[in-house]
Amino acid sequence: MQDKVLVIDYEKCTGCRMCELVCSVYHTGAANPSRSRIRVIKWENIGLYLPLTCQNCEKPFCVEVCPTKACHVDPEMNMVLIDKDKCIGCRTCILACPFGAPHFDKAERITVKCDYCGGEPQCVRFCDVGAIKFLDVAEVGKQNQYTAAERFISALRKSPGKYSPLPD
Repeated sequence: MQDKVLVIDYEKCTGCRMCELVCSVYHTGAANPSRSRIRVIKWENIGLYLPLTCQNCEKPFCVEVCPTKACHVDPEMNMVLIDKDKCIGCRTCILACPFGAPHFDKAERITVKCDYCGGEPQCVRFCDVGAIKFLDVAEVGKQNQYTAAERFISALRKSPGKYSPLPD
């Protein structure tokens, strides 16, 4: 779908949450990570940090379920966006997303998600360890995505505890 995508190297992520901070400043003008469009989650039992953001799926479920068509594929940018003027805050897109990308902004009472900062993602710019990259889809390749996903799933399965969402 998108010509460029955010690629996360969870093995490099230190959990500093700078990506959340700069995203919130870029989008709201205030340093408030709870209003960021990227989320960093941590699996305590294995010490793994994972920044979550929109993957601009080929067939985005969030777009399919949006009752007002606020969540849509922008033909010019070829990516999933949310029109804040059409969003009613019903949160169906949040439930539909397998990546946990959209989330509810309590201050604006709408759903928000990563918009790649208009093509220059600030999270990439300020990630000191290079855990987040903005690459051409051709550079990433499906095989690289599958390999990364398999490594991540393998790490989750090896870790016992309540945070592991995947069975063996």
